[in-house]
Amino acid sequence: MSKKNKIILVVISVCSLFLVWYLLIKKEDYCISFTVKTATGTVFQGLQEWKSVETLTSNEKYTILEKRNFDFIKYELSGKNIKMDYSWKISSINDSITKVEVGIKDYNNSIYNRISVPFFDTPFKLEQIKKISDFKEGLIEHLKNFTLSVDGEGTSEEVFVAYISLKSVMQQKAQSMIANNADITGFLISNGIKIIGKPYVQITKWDLDKETIDFDYCFPVDKNVKIVQNKFVKFKKLPAIKGLTATYYGNYRTSDRAWFALIDYANNHGYKLNKMPRENFLANPFNGGDEMEWETKIIIPYAIK
Repeated sequence: MSKKNKIILVVISVCSLFLVWYLLIKKEDYCISFTVKTATGTVFQGLQEWKSVETLTSNEKYTILEKRNFDFIKYELSGKNIKMDYSWKISSINDSITKVEVGIKDYNNSIYNRISVPFFDTPFKLEQIKKISDFKEGLIEHLKNFTLSVDGEGTSEEVFVAYISLKSVMQQKAQSMIANNADITGFLISNGIKIIGKPYVQITKWDLDKETIDFDYCFPVDKNVKIVQNKFVKFKKLPAIKGLTATYYGNYRTSDRAWFALIDYANNHGYKLNKMPRENFLANPFNGGDEMEWETKIIIPYAIK
């Protein structure tokens, strides 16, 4: 066989293998990627909230097939004559930029999509671009509602507090605080116990898979106060802790965005964190005002070696 024929054979073999992989083995029909200036956890959380809204506003059903906090989520979209998979890979490029790659597979038209997408703006291709663009635009609008900065290593103050233990899904942390605020403050006032500082939230358990948190809603009081026994309101010392710190400005409903930023920072810089954030709320939302001026100081302690 001549050298020329050998080259032709190799090229044909390579092309054939590529076509077999592209048409029959490759997991997705189409892939869309973009970057956004936020933490991986904020994208991950925003994606799940967006999916829930889409389920309520359309006749389509979204079912999570697999997820890995905070870098991967795969869900199935099903509806009338529709069955599709969306695989979202979420990766931190640096402390502030996240890359998102979305692999899309249409089970009813997979081969046709793979052949047509590279060359034509098919309805499938345009619909997927719009869907992912809508999510990105919604995420960018959400990011306008708060600002945060990672401040680096720090140490919290020791503080003696009265507290009430609560549990909620992450998205309803602030609502749980508001719903129980009158109970703890009313108890303190009625017993002549003076609040001497801004409130804290101490996370005691964070279930990443179920997206639930157990937390203590705390108010600083004098450590020498006379303890009044109560079924719900307890007293304790919040010890000083060392960890990574952040400052967040915005509604307390989404202060967990700072948690995600700290986790990305830790992963990028080799820190190990104990995922039990402590938040100190320096503004009173009951006074109203501009949410973008509501300041929260946050620390996530280092993991104990």
